[in-house]
Amino acid sequence: QVQLVESGGGLVQAGGSLRLSCAASGRTFSTARMGWFRQAPGKERVFVARISWSSGNTYYADSVKGRFTISRDNAKNTVYLQMNSLKPEDTAIYYCAAGGLTGYNYWGQGTQVTVSS
Repeated sequence: QVQLVESGGGLVQAGGSLRLSCAASGRTFSTARMGWFRQAPGKERVFVARISWSSGNTYYADSVKGRFTISRDNAKNTVYLQMNSLKPEDTAIYYCAAGGLTGYNYWGQGTQVTVSS
């Protein structure tokens, strides 16, 4: 099993920044990649960004490309999501996930991000 705990959410004005953290514990060696997803009120959960534990390769949704940066600290088993130039439409619950090439098997409890206009 892998446990994921997100932190760093909050309320910020449009144009501001937040950094989310996701601390992983347990059988983290069984996971190849980490991802961030978000779910806005009344909408489905959607992909935001992912990173490979080993190579550090990253991939982003078009909606956040150039504004968000995903990174990892392998020594701390922690993944970060730096969010800059935030917009009201970025308001959502952000979830951290861990998995492999076939999908994400483990999910955190989520952290709320609210961007005011």
